[in-house]
Amino acid sequence: MKVTVVGAGNVGATCADVLAQKDIVNEVVLVDIKPNFAEGKALDIWQTAPINLYDTRTIGVTNDYSRTAGSEVVVITSGLPRKPGMTRDDLIATNAGIVKSVTENVIKYSPDAKIIVVSNPLDVMTYCAYLTAKVNSSKVFGMAGILDTARYRAFLATEIGCSPKDIQAVLMGGHGDTMVPLPRYTTVAGIPVTELVAKDKLDAIIQRAKTGGGEIVNLLGTSAWYAPGAAAAQMVEAIVRDQKRIYPVCAWLNGEYGLKDIYLGVPVILGKNGIEKIIELQLNAEEKELLNASAKAVKEVMDVLDNMKVVA
Repeated sequence: MKVTVVGAGNVGATCADVLAQKDIVNEVVLVDIKPNFAEGKALDIWQTAPINLYDTRTIGVTNDYSRTAGSEVVVITSGLPRKPGMTRDDLIATNAGIVKSVTENVIKYSPDAKIIVVSNPLDVMTYCAYLTAKVNSSKVFGMAGILDTARYRAFLATEIGCSPKDIQAVLMGGHGDTMVPLPRYTTVAGIPVTELVAKDKLDAIIQRAKTGGGEIVNLLGTSAWYAPGAAAAQMVEAIVRDQKRIYPVCAWLNGEYGLKDIYLGVPVILGKNGIEKIIELQLNAEEKELLNASAKAVKEVMDVLDNMKVVA
């Protein structure tokens, strides 16, 4: 079984490394446009195999999509990284062109692949890949919710002083400042989080989760990569092992939650066919209002992409 990761930068290389160490596929192909860059990253990762004891081969290629043929899953991380002071919307024109080109090459050689988009602005780049791929929306989806939920859970674990393994949470909406964490669906070893964290501290944690990407950018001068790469790899694992995991994923909505023709973060069952089911939670009035506001913000950027006519 083969998995391809397009983009050998920090996120893509981390994703490839995590996937290799999971030892769940025969081959991970790393693709980049920069000559010899993917080859070097892949070779470096492969040389950890005798140390970390796995068999997955990592292969690097420069813009040669024929080597990706027959991939079960393709992760697209290509694009311009966000810099300090940039909004995600600033990236749309450049990254839409990149994602369109990558998706065309991916579909040419792996028409049945499940496509996971990580490029920013996430929700809109997923939409761009879907328009380009012209396949069922269950096969094209974005990685955002797992990363955002991981940040939320990590901050909660620090506040509570517990293991992050014990925290379960659901987060919905767009990737960015309008995301919708749901404290009502957040538990710690089955205990409602509201019984363990005071409201003011919980509100502060939610706000920090919403701006978690920006916090990393301000600290590093570039976007995060360890957590995003690991999050994408976790999605790949759910697909190739047909785990039927319930994850928050950027999915195409066709009436769910009263929303239509939009890519937005919602809980789904993820398995060998990609998105096997979208789970509809019974949101209360406040949660619905927050989700609708997030959808409105995402739709505005989707309209920007439509008006650019990048994708025919």
